Amino acid sequence: MGVLPRCAWAGSDPLYVAYHDTEWGVPVHDDRRLFEFLVLEGAQAGLSWLTVLRKRERYRAVFDQFDPEKVAAYDAPKIESLVQDSGIIRNRLKIASAVRNARAFLDIQAQFGSFDTYIWRFVNGAPLIYAWKTVQEIPASNTISAAMSHDLLQRGFKFVGPVICYAYMQAVGMVNDHTTGCFRYVELQRIRSTV
Repeated sequence: MGVLPRCAWAGSDPLYVAYHDTEWGVPVHDDRRLFEFLVLEGAQAGLSWLTVLRKRERYRAVFDQFDPEKVAAYDAPKIESLVQDSGIIRNRLKIASAVRNARAFLDIQAQFGSFDTYIWRFVNGAPLIYAWKTVQEIPASNTISAAMSHDLLQRGFKFVGPVICYAYMQAVGMVNDHTTGCFRYVELQRIRSTV
């Protein structure tokens, strides 16, 4: 059996390959998972995604499985304990932003019924499907991620610039940015949602 053709960025690290093959670009409509990716994408800023993936299980443990209601209630001592935790990215601004974002996330849920309803409006409820032949063609941001960033910032979110928002869109399947030669490109055109 030959090696499956993948996006060039997937490399050979088993964790990265598994993420590429099973998660990246798969439409997510579960609010808790949407919140998880929001926190992790913000944590990634300036770092590699593989660094974040390696710390993901610890994040889940110390961030109450990314329950936005619990994270929104974190106080200063809890934030300080997270800053001291070597199992996650120990950036005080990123950790504090996760708490702030949880509160803003709850506000959106209250206004729209779910974060899913709110965030998927930016792509009219369906994944955008592009046809990139190489990873070099894939943009770092676009007009949609810029609009999303602007709206999230207006609602009090932090670490949600246009580049982070575009990476978020890729992660939660709002856009299919697998290259056309990747085995997941066609598969994901058939997968419309996941929980």
